[in-house]
Amino acid sequence: MRQYLIDELSFLERDNIESYLKRSLKAGPIEGVFWLEVPPDLLGAAQQGHERCGPFYFSVVLEEKTLRFEFLVRSSHNMHCSCIAWADTAQRQFVLDYADRLLAEEMIRA
Repeated sequence: MRQYLIDELSFLERDNIESYLKRSLKAGPIEGVFWLEVPPDLLGAAQQGHERCGPFYFSVVLEEKTLRFEFLVRSSHNMHCSCIAWADTAQRQFVLDYADRLLAEEMIRA
């Protein structure tokens, strides 16, 4: 999996991150999983013409000591479609900007 991983989180950092994620993202189907929605203006070539498969998301996974941002654009409705693809450059930058904002606002040093 292509991903951005932040590790060695302290207990307090994890709690702060969890609070931030709960305030700013949609909760996923499993505890610790959150959905970062891809803005419509950032949909890539693979997602164009697949409006029925949207909205599209990136998975953000918070575990005991790690925070993981996956670079796979996922469909909210269809698990087996060509619109599910690796993030392009602009989409990757969107994820990294979100991660940087989270870390700065929550003063995470990990």
